[in-house]
Amino acid sequence: MPDEKKKKKLTHIKLTSHPSSQGPKGPPIKWGAKTAEERGPIIGTVTNKDHHNVIGAHSGSYSVYRALAIAAGSLDPVHIPDLTNTSPAAPLAPMPQWFDPKKIVSIDPWGHMIADVFRKELESGMDIRPTIAVTKAHMHMPEFDDAIKAGRLKPDGKIMKENGEVTVTKAALEPVWYLPGIAERFKVEEAELRRNLFEHTGGMFPELITRPDLEVFLPPIGGMTAYFFGDVSTIPDPKKLLACRVHDECNGSDVFGSDICTCRPYLAHGIEVCIEAAQKGGAGVIVYNRKEGRALGEVTKFLVYNARKRQEGGDTAQNYFHRTECVAGVQDMRFQELMPDVLHWLGIKKIDRFVSMSNMKYDALVNSGIEIKERVEIPKEMIPADASVEMDAKKAAGYFTGKVPEEKELKRQKGRGLDE
Repeated sequence: MPDEKKKKKLTHIKLTSHPSSQGPKGPPIKWGAKTAEERGPIIGTVTNKDHHNVIGAHSGSYSVYRALAIAAGSLDPVHIPDLTNTSPAAPLAPMPQWFDPKKIVSIDPWGHMIADVFRKELESGMDIRPTIAVTKAHMHMPEFDDAIKAGRLKPDGKIMKENGEVTVTKAALEPVWYLPGIAERFKVEEAELRRNLFEHTGGMFPELITRPDLEVFLPPIGGMTAYFFGDVSTIPDPKKLLACRVHDECNGSDVFGSDICTCRPYLAHGIEVCIEAAQKGGAGVIVYNRKEGRALGEVTKFLVYNARKRQEGGDTAQNYFHRTECVAGVQDMRFQELMPDVLHWLGIKKIDRFVSMSNMKYDALVNSGIEIKERVEIPKEMIPADASVEMDAKKAAGYFTGKVPEEKELKRQKGRGLDE
């Protein structure tokens, strides 16, 4: 008999696409409120649909895997996680930016503190999930050994151990979009934003159109990881040295060492600069965004590689962005407008050493109110030979550099052939 009831429950679908008695009426959300209690919890779970107060589900792109696990029968659809001992491994307390609805619109600043700030709600039976987790670890990269041998880094026993391992605090963050704030960042009407999100995801979330009362969206996209070097309490202190690199995912280079771009070398250099800052009593922050291939995706990225290598005249800096636009229709879809949010979450108002040549990242940070004192280029000796095409193209397009390549340099074939 219990099995029959469960079967009936699973086969009955309760639509929530209209703001009526059929739709959920969860706790109200007041974005940018002064306290977590006043702001209200973000509830993207469906264990109790009456509590659901957002569009979408938790876990970003992994929400689809969760649905698949339930369909396959390997996950109980009403499972509620036991959050015992999962609290942050380092204190990341509220900052003034948390209470400004214009400063943070793409993550939930309270997402790592829900077990404390929403204790009463959890005890009452609300299934509220963390959207941020903070832990500690040791990390090691072969580049650290090279830096030690070259004398650029020195083990100090605290930040960097004698064996070359580095101690870090790291945070994983899922996307939580406050739609009115997202629309304002991109200078579009909220209704237009909602319509495009609905139409161009194949109608995946009808509530974007039918539920204007729901202002928070949990998009099925990748989130980010932030790595902190040194004492995290110094990160928001403008009197302390702070180094930072905001890095967008590149699986081919970051993980597998592909040499067609400068991604892993620049990431390694950024970490080195962050370690140096931490060893000087300050801190370093690496933000790693899941935006593979300039948010165009890896399939598009590889298609562009082929087009670049096969074009008449070979792989040249002059046609670097053009070939991307021919395949993808746009040069870049990372749109750095949302990128500063994680730095505002950390209370950052000033960066002493920003390890990036990107004009888009620099402009986004400065326009959001973060001061940048120094911009740090990748050292020339760290640029792989086949990546010179990318680097020259970016410099010519306005990336920060001491020397902009001349037109004849941009035309010269520099990249390897496809079969070399």
